[in-house]
Order: sequence, then structure tokens, then C-alpha cells
Amino acid sequence: MQAYQENELKLYNSISGEKEVFKPITEGYIGMYVCGPTVYSNVHLGNCRTFISFDLVFRYFRHLGYKVRYVRNITDAGHLENDADVGEDRIAKKARLEQIEPMEVVQRYTVDFHNTLMRFNNLPPSIEPTATGHIIEQIEIIKEIIDRGFAYLVNGSVYFDVLKYNQTNHYGKLSKRNIEDLIHNTRETAGQSEKKNPQDFALWKKAEPQHIMRWPSPWSDGFPGWHLECTAMSTKYLGEQFDIHGGGMDLKFPHHECEIAQAEAATGKSPVNYWMHANLLTLNGKKMAKSTGNNILPHEIFSGNNDTLSKSFTPSVTRFFMLQAHYRSILDFSNDALLASEKGFNRLLEAYNSLSQLEISKSTSFDIIQWKKQCYEAMNDDFNSPILIAHLFEAVKQINLIKDQKASITEADLNLLQQTMQGFIFDVLGLQDESITQDSSTERLNGTIELLIQLRAEARANRDFATSDKIRDELAALGVELKDAKEGTTFNFQ
Repeated sequence: MQAYQENELKLYNSISGEKEVFKPITEGYIGMYVCGPTVYSNVHLGNCRTFISFDLVFRYFRHLGYKVRYVRNITDAGHLENDADVGEDRIAKKARLEQIEPMEVVQRYTVDFHNTLMRFNNLPPSIEPTATGHIIEQIEIIKEIIDRGFAYLVNGSVYFDVLKYNQTNHYGKLSKRNIEDLIHNTRETAGQSEKKNPQDFALWKKAEPQHIMRWPSPWSDGFPGWHLECTAMSTKYLGEQFDIHGGGMDLKFPHHECEIAQAEAATGKSPVNYWMHANLLTLNGKKMAKSTGNNILPHEIFSGNNDTLSKSFTPSVTRFFMLQAHYRSILDFSNDALLASEKGFNRLLEAYNSLSQLEISKSTSFDIIQWKKQCYEAMNDDFNSPILIAHLFEAVKQINLIKDQKASITEADLNLLQQTMQGFIFDVLGLQDESITQDSSTERLNGTIELLIQLRAEARANRDFATSDKIRDELAALGVELKDAKEGTTFNFQ
């Protein structure tokens, strides 16, 4: 029997506004789609929180024995500034400013995204499709929506008819808005006059002559609207109806609302059973924004090269900090919060690593079975990682009491405790014992430098002083100082 058959999991469904018992469409299998990044700049910490939150969800489902197909897209085209139907593609704008190809921008920041999430120990998704790789699928969906009467063509651009759709469906049901309020609060802006209604959104935009990224279509040379790519890729890889769709809270409207409308217009079916949204990350009590300078990038946290924090913090400490808050709550990032998380993280890992040294007794002084049950109950309650962490610290307290011979544990219970803590700390929460990782990395780094010293010595012996000096100077630029002596060459870090 798989663990999921023994655990009733409830998750908060944004579309109903309630916690619901999770029942997958196909027993034992889960289809989950999460909106990925638009790769025109370095991934910021707020995005990382969203992806860490859904990594937790992905990990826990796998821990319970589900087979999960996790799809997370890369938006590499068609995302206009301010998420509007006018303006300039963010990737094309970056390419124009830096005088490089748009796909160079995409490659650079996709690599940054992957490297950053790897440092946070996020598991890769099952499939990571790109918008530009699915232009054909997007065109086919547009054709279907037009055929069903929910879209119209104007001057080479195709728009979704929100008012027509709302006659038979509810546009706004996810974000709890009604069409009358949307109409009342909308102000027509220049450049949108070709739409029938201000609420309508682009499915396909005709490219202006200066627009770099463009593809042929039955309507014009142009590019797809931002909302369309997720509908195309989620349905291709998960089907017309799938279990979970996730993303940041800021995507609920209009992006996810438009996804629902597009899918229902194209297929006549509600596409997703459970909508999940991760909340915002603030910095010192204010919204993170590059424009105001109230922002910090992950690599600045890891290096300590920033004006916000008193020291550097490791990826696992930063991840632990994020998981100490529920994914649906706003989390404030500050120096004091990171310092407290670092202490807690070190205390947790120290207790776990001391399990093998505990003295075995004939009896156990606390109820391990009940404690384990509470750990699962926490995660079964809408992935409540802060409550899980609180239970893990209850175990830390007991471990320390056993160390001080004020409590006892049997060999069987010790094995159960170790297995359970390992499962939740490393498999579910995705934390890493970075002391082991750092020791291994240091060993590899030292070995690399020793090899370079050996190559430099050979170059000097061959009177190839240009190569010898280049090795010394390049290492110095990286903060590695070489010292030549009669006994040989040594090094230290500056």
C-alpha cells in the first residue's frame, strides 16, 4: 500500500476559496502545471519563493508515492511590458538595449534560473517546455476558439471576446470579480481601440515592422499573447483536464483568469480541478521592486555582497527561512529573520546528525508513533511546512534530553525517528547538510588549485614564463595567492 492511500490530504483551492480533500483524476497519478519565469532578467527572490513552494508540493506528493508529471514552462516570447496587449516584448527590449539576439537573452537568463534553483536544491520539473517551441500548438488553439465564436480578427491581430464568453461562462470566477465591475473600472487607453471591449485580451498580435520576434500565422506575421502559451502547453502535456495549476498570487488575475477562459472556450471543459497560489515575499516590510531599490537577488544573499544583510547566508538556510512560513502567507525578508533561521537550521541539523551517537535504552520516554502522525497531519493540511518544522523541533528537544540522559529511546524507535526525520528534512523540505557539501567542494577546489600549481611548475621548467605568469595572475584575480619557496609553491585565499 502506498503512503497516499493512508493519508487524506487537503489543499486550499483558490477557485472555491476553501480547503478541499485532494482526489486526483487518475488514482496514483498527478498532473501539475506551474507558471515559470519570463527569462529577460535574473530570477528574483520572490519568484524563487514561488518555485520553492511548489517544489515542496512536488516533493511531498512523491514522498507519498504518487507518480507526478510536473510541467513548468519557460516564457521566452510574447510577454509584453505591463502584461498588456500593447508595448514592447520584454525579451526583445532587453536584446535591443544590449544589441544582442533575443535568444541570447533567453539563454543567459534561463541558465541563471536553472543555476539558482539548483542551489536552492529544487528538483527539476518533469517537462520544461518553452513558448517559442509551441507556436504551432498556440495557433491551433486560436483557430479552435475562433471557430467556436469566442475570438475575432482585427488588422491581423486576434482578440478573445470576454463579453461573448461571459454570456455562457463566468469570467472572473477565480479572482472573485464580476464583469460589471471590470467594465466600470476599465479606462480605454491609446492603442487598444481596435478591440471591441477594453476587457478583451490578445490571442495573437500582428508584429510591427520593428518587432524582432515574429512567426507566420494564418492572420499575420506576429506573436502569441502571453496567456495563450500556458493553455497550449498544459493541455498538450497534461490533457484538457488536469489536477493542479500553480503560480504566484500576482498571476491570479488576469493571467490565470484568461487561461480558464481560453481553455473553456476551446474545449468546453473546466481545465483544472485545483488552483494553488503562493503569496508574496516582502523586504523589510515593503514590496520587493527593482525600480525602488528594495530588492535583493539570490546570489547577493549567498555571497554577502549586498547592503541589506549583515553576512552571507547559504541556500539551505534561505530555503529553510522560506519554508518556516506557510506558502499562502506573506513572508517578510529581513536580516534578523535570516539570522534566526540560521540558528534554527543549525540546531535542527546538529540534532539529526547526533542521532547515531544516542545511547540505546529498553524503553522510549515519548510517543514516536504519535509524533510521526503529527508530522504527516501537518503536511496533509495544505502543505503546512511551518507546523511540520515545529514538530521537527519537538524531536530536537527529545534528542537533546536523551543526550543529557533525561529521556530514553529504544533501538527500534531510534531507527523510526531517524528514518522519519531524514524523510521530512531532506526528501520533503529539500534541505541539505551544507557542511558535508562545503567540505566536498573545498576538497575539489583545493585539488584544482594544486593541479594548476603543477602545470605552472611545468611551464616554468620549460621556460614558458607567459603561461606561468598567466596562471599566477588569473588565480590572483580569483583571490588565490601563490607563494613560491624552496620547498615548493603553496597558496592561500586572500
